[in-house]
Amino acid sequence: MKKNTSKKNPNQAIGIDIVEIKRLARVSKKWGRGFLDKVYTPRELSYANSKRFPYQHLAARFAAKEAIFKALGEVEDNFVGWKNVEILNDAYGKPLVVWHGTAEKVRKKRKLKDVVVSLSHTENYAVASAMLIF
Repeated sequence: MKKNTSKKNPNQAIGIDIVEIKRLARVSKKWGRGFLDKVYTPRELSYANSKRFPYQHLAARFAAKEAIFKALGEVEDNFVGWKNVEILNDAYGKPLVVWHGTAEKVRKKRKLKDVVVSLSHTENYAVASAMLIF
């Protein structure tokens, strides 16, 4: 991925991603708990597993992480692992991003002030967008 070099809005970056829910379910079933534990935090897994259709919620969180990674673009010398970007919900159900480890270091280095994430899903697809504000 390339670094955001937009001259019109250098203080913002946007990412979007879409995930086919059945595909995520197949991968999860094929690779088992190892895959889930590599991508999701215990709180993300607990939240999704409390829902009637957990894969819809897991797919939405996967899409949100991808959207954030796309908006971040190239990350100098730091690998931002999947679990270092945690997608939770606030008291009102609004998506909330919690930064950990290398993601927190990148957030501080880039002077990221805020991130706005939107999640949605249907029976078949989950989509997420992320706007980073520097």
